[in-house]
Amino acid sequence: MAETDTQHSLTSLLCTEERDFLIRNNGEQVKIEDLEGKIVGLYFSAHWCPPCRAFTPILSGVYTKLVENGDFEIIFISEDKDEKSFEEYHKTMPWLALPFSDKQTKEKLDQEFDVEGIPTLIILDQKCKTISTDGVSIIGDYGAEAYPFTKERLGELKAEEEAIRLSQSLNSLLVSPDRDFVIGNGDKKVPIVELVGKTVCLYFSAHWCPPCRRFTPKLLQFYTDLKSRGEELEIVFISSDQDAESFQVYFGSMPWLALPYGDQKANYLERYFEIEGIPTLIVLGPDGKTLQTEAVELVMDHGVEVYPFTKEKLDELKAKEEAIRAAQTLESLLVSDERDFVITNSGGKVPVSELTGKTVGLYFSAHWCPPCRGFTPKLVQVYNKLKENGEAFEIVFLSSDKDQEAFEEYYASMPWLALPFGDKVKEDLSRYFSIKGIPSLVVVGPDGKTVRTDARNLLSVHGAKAYPFTDARLVELEKEMEVAAEKYPKEIQSDLHEHSLNLIQRKAYFCDGCQEEGSAWSFYCKECDFDLHPDCALKDNQSDENEKQQTQGKDFENVDKPAEVICEGDVCRRV
Repeated sequence: MAETDTQHSLTSLLCTEERDFLIRNNGEQVKIEDLEGKIVGLYFSAHWCPPCRAFTPILSGVYTKLVENGDFEIIFISEDKDEKSFEEYHKTMPWLALPFSDKQTKEKLDQEFDVEGIPTLIILDQKCKTISTDGVSIIGDYGAEAYPFTKERLGELKAEEEAIRLSQSLNSLLVSPDRDFVIGNGDKKVPIVELVGKTVCLYFSAHWCPPCRRFTPKLLQFYTDLKSRGEELEIVFISSDQDAESFQVYFGSMPWLALPYGDQKANYLERYFEIEGIPTLIVLGPDGKTLQTEAVELVMDHGVEVYPFTKEKLDELKAKEEAIRAAQTLESLLVSDERDFVITNSGGKVPVSELTGKTVGLYFSAHWCPPCRGFTPKLVQVYNKLKENGEAFEIVFLSSDKDQEAFEEYYASMPWLALPFGDKVKEDLSRYFSIKGIPSLVVVGPDGKTVRTDARNLLSVHGAKAYPFTDARLVELEKEMEVAAEKYPKEIQSDLHEHSLNLIQRKAYFCDGCQEEGSAWSFYCKECDFDLHPDCALKDNQSDENEKQQTQGKDFENVDKPAEVICEGDVCRRV
């Protein structure tokens, strides 16, 4: 934050009638008047707060460098729950503290500086004027180099960053004033100059992050394969772990290099590359310039084929992928080197060649996913209806279940075919069709070409009438709905909503009655953003439908989903 015009005095802020001192962690008392003329940081923190415990060592490193100047001090304002916790936490800090017993002064400071969360670092200048209320971000971004924390100094640092961007090199990114090396396992130090001229990947990751732990083995295989080919590649791990022990455990599983844990450059690089989430893989070319900022997906999709990440290589892969799509057949999608069949839920095997010439739905789903379990019964009804009508239609289930047992239990409720559980083709197809959440239904036509990747929405609205899911059929359905809409009332009252509902055209919506997608026409309340399918709005047995949905909802709650997955509305996706 920018400087403010708020000015105080340390005496008025920190002294009481009974106390004119602060304390060190050994019990020594320091007169508050001795701090006059110094830059002072008020550090609101607590031992129970994980972000505080992560930030305190960083602040301690900065304090150690600046306290030697003789004009800088920090005062710990504890938000701990009891004095024992305060004392244990204060022992890790080399600076002063407000006595824990003085709760009145602490509350006054909370109010004075509008402290809404911790850690918070308020920085006061030599005249006790507030320089910044966002000292945590300043220290995290610039460390001791931000001293004396003024607007002018921060402006200089930002200007330096812009200059670095224009002349970016491996040294400008990784070297710091007190370090010109990165580390390997076993306390090995590797001079950064030895990486110059190589393709270097900066890997932002953390042990606590499930997606990171899933991606790291894939990156390990990528790295190992390229190193065995003699490629000039190196990876530098930039840790977001919460403590040194977690860093050491996670880094121990990696054959590449790393910035030392807690190094100030880690925060700098996160800001420099605008890292918003992990895992993130930044690729630097042999000249130190940035080649790719989203290389995780590239490695996942293409493996070693994407190396060395140049524009020419990506253009080559794009052309190759377009050629594959142009030549796409059902067999090219479903057959692997080890397998040319799909399975039935009775243990049988059906050659993929027997599906050629049919319309085939690829159903991405899982038992732990509530929206999937809600959609599967509807898909079964559509499947059975189309089979009764003699349509050349088949479905292949591609499972995202956690284990074989869950797969078998879920698959037992389905009358169609499936890929064997754990088959790598499932992951390949997820990437090929860019599946971001489940349930998803991709339809492949009789010629083996993709008809649509959003067939689940079409089927939810139109049921078996959506077959064969082509654009031409969609146009026909829209015309049918327009004709049907002419017979609908323009306004209705529903037991499901307190206001009247008006018939309007809607491109896409979520029905508040049956909890399914809708399109084209809705009975709608604009004031409440409430939608009902025409079928839901006009049917007589709405109360039975509601009871059914409530029963399904309760059943959904009984199945555990993976911790790294969130389910929002009618879709589940990995975080």
